[in-house]
Amino acid sequence: MSLRKAELTDMRPSGGGKVRLTFTAPARGLIGYHGEFLTDTRGTGIMNRLFDSYGPYKGAIAGRRNGVLISMETGKAVTYALWNLEERGVIMIDGGDPVYVGMIIGEHSRGQDLEVNPLKAKKLTNIRAAGKDEAVVLTTPRRLSLEEALAYIGDDELVEVTPKAIRLRKRFLDPHERKRESRKAEAVG
Repeated sequence: MSLRKAELTDMRPSGGGKVRLTFTAPARGLIGYHGEFLTDTRGTGIMNRLFDSYGPYKGAIAGRRNGVLISMETGKAVTYALWNLEERGVIMIDGGDPVYVGMIIGEHSRGQDLEVNPLKAKKLTNIRAAGKDEAVVLTTPRRLSLEEALAYIGDDELVEVTPKAIRLRKRFLDPHERKRESRKAEAVG
């Protein structure tokens, strides 16, 4: 909670081996925290929120440290391509999902953003191996709720909400425009 600019105001035993912690935290620090809280407490924690008061600005709240995987093509994602991309990071879409240039399809395992091609199909040849090709099995994609998506995005990213999907995308879809805007931001900052 300290990373979210919260201050511990009370700590007392609650019975049954549990402890009651009371924090004063900015509301913006709690956006996206519920899932992290359940993970930290292995699903046994109970979280209550109550407005206390308005307070002074406590500073910036740290976001994610990793970059994202950005689609560089438009079309339907190919399962084989996503399977190859799994070593690059956590995938957030399924095979067959529509993607477009600038759409975020996963979280990169490193700090910088990476443009990838989720449409790259397996090369077919006339020569077949003695054994059958194994069926490609993907890890279950990480699906974000609206609250998790809002907490996840960076300053140069947007959440796109439609009746059927919640998608993440870069503010500037064109890669050249993204580079131009990031250079402007570096020059100003």
